[in-house]
Amino acid sequence: MQTATTASPDHGKSRLDPPYNFEHLLNDDSLTERKPIRLLFLLYRDNWTKLALSMMYFLIKHSPIYVLPIVTANLINIVTKSGELGMREIWWNVAVLGVIIAQNIPTHVLHIRYMSKAIRYVEAGLRSTLVRKLQRLSMSAHGELAAGKLQTKVLRDVEAIEFLSKQIMLSVLPAIISVIVAICITSSRNVLVMGFFALTIPLALFFVSFFRKKIHRTNNEFRKQIETMSGQVSEMVGMMPVTRAHGLEQTEIEKIDGTLKKLSAKGYRLDIVEAYFGSAAWVTFQLFQVLCLGFTIVLAYKGKIPVGDVVLYQSFFSMILNSVSQLINVYPNIAKGFESIYSVTEILLSKDLEAYQGKRRLKAADGQFKFEGVDFGYPNSERHVLSNFNLEVKAGESIALVGASGAGKSTVLNLVIGFNRPISGRVLVDGMPMDELDMTAYRKHLAVVHQSTVLFSGSIRENITYGLPSVSDEKLAEVIRMTHLEDVIAQLPNGIDTQVGEHGGKLSGGQRQRIAIARALIRDPRIILLDEATSALDNESEFFVQQAMQKLVKGRTTFIVAHRLSTIRDADRIVVMKQGRCVEIGTYEELMARQGEFYQLKMLQN
Repeated sequence: MQTATTASPDHGKSRLDPPYNFEHLLNDDSLTERKPIRLLFLLYRDNWTKLALSMMYFLIKHSPIYVLPIVTANLINIVTKSGELGMREIWWNVAVLGVIIAQNIPTHVLHIRYMSKAIRYVEAGLRSTLVRKLQRLSMSAHGELAAGKLQTKVLRDVEAIEFLSKQIMLSVLPAIISVIVAICITSSRNVLVMGFFALTIPLALFFVSFFRKKIHRTNNEFRKQIETMSGQVSEMVGMMPVTRAHGLEQTEIEKIDGTLKKLSAKGYRLDIVEAYFGSAAWVTFQLFQVLCLGFTIVLAYKGKIPVGDVVLYQSFFSMILNSVSQLINVYPNIAKGFESIYSVTEILLSKDLEAYQGKRRLKAADGQFKFEGVDFGYPNSERHVLSNFNLEVKAGESIALVGASGAGKSTVLNLVIGFNRPISGRVLVDGMPMDELDMTAYRKHLAVVHQSTVLFSGSIRENITYGLPSVSDEKLAEVIRMTHLEDVIAQLPNGIDTQVGEHGGKLSGGQRQRIAIARALIRDPRIILLDEATSALDNESEFFVQQAMQKLVKGRTTFIVAHRLSTIRDADRIVVMKQGRCVEIGTYEELMARQGEFYQLKMLQN
């Protein structure tokens, strides 16, 4: 039986592909070290033309700044030599300056236009790439990464990288260009003065190197503290019902206040370091400017340079000092951007990927499973959750997994889904080892209903048809009828298009569970996994959900994990698990008659 879903976006044309496609970052084996400059190079490698055009237009639009000192010096020199030069030279200089100033409007717009195209491309592309990588990480990796931290990386850190890009284009490169132009013009007029100017560059490098490590360290501490705070806030919001129910509001407030206090302290340290950095540089360069003024005045006094050139040299030296100061002042922001690059590389360079990397696409599934000597244990743990687990499941068979907590029931389900991979032994699907299967194609034949139903904040229709490109109204109506949702939908203000709220908060547990079953049923899957699907429901809700599940599992291979043993009476076989092993298999009646492990579990519930 074919699944009703279409091919995964990873195997087809994505809406972001093109233009926003940075697949080369995920497939670049050479990107093994967290080098910010290299990552920026890879991000912008398809946009060098736009960046080059942007800088060309910047040079043109910024030309009045370079020309004004020359024209001013010319006019002063003309006035001081009024007997040699006339008004014609004055008007020519003024006219040239006027034309150069007027061109600023169109060239500035073009400068920003090409820069913005490149930066916005990278911003969207990097977020898309992070989302793609998150979809490839293993479930254990997601278990270790707090949702709040992931949001910080995808939102705040990418925004910081965007700001870094703008700082480079609007501050760093223009400052470097201004220094080069000023030095070139000055050297063409007086090499001695140019040598004095050149002394400012090593001084700037000294300041940057002196403060670099301290700024990097404080930025790193501040960024990690923000991630911690983001994770705690996300956790606090999720725990709100428990917090309110137990009157623990003050406990949560104190916990968050403690984190905010640490964040404030680290932010204060960062601000103080940046303050010392900026003020020390400003004072030093202002003293240099005073020295420059004195130096050029002495040269003019001795007749070695025209009087007007004092203004020219002072203007260009101010330009160099302002550019160098701009570089120094922007360095803390550059450091923050680099720290954000380090942050996103924690995701981009992660090797904790999907357990299975097979390429064989399962076009149709019968639902036969075979577990051969499966051992499984979690990383950094010597205890095996499953030990020499063996089980054969026929196509269309209903298998219930029972046992005490920690017996390995949910681990078996995760093996069926492909979230976990055996340490030894193997799992076969329709006679094919799971190592060979393309997991995306294989999982299209699965439907999973958990105890904690996962709904998103859309409508009931959107939650039921999640991931399906088109579903007929007739099929949707049939699924709603089979899951006994008609009465629920009829009572809602907008019917099936009613918004369910975040995580389905506007619905009861039973209603959410029936929507989850409808979501599974509409996919017409061959393999069903039910993980404690009714354990948290009241009797009335459980009755309706049980009826919906009976329609869901009919004719399909089904794995059921349940603590209420009365709910698995109709299972074809019941597998009793203990300490990761299969200790009993049989029908409900057979196991009760044996009076073994299953019988003991049943008696405990009576």
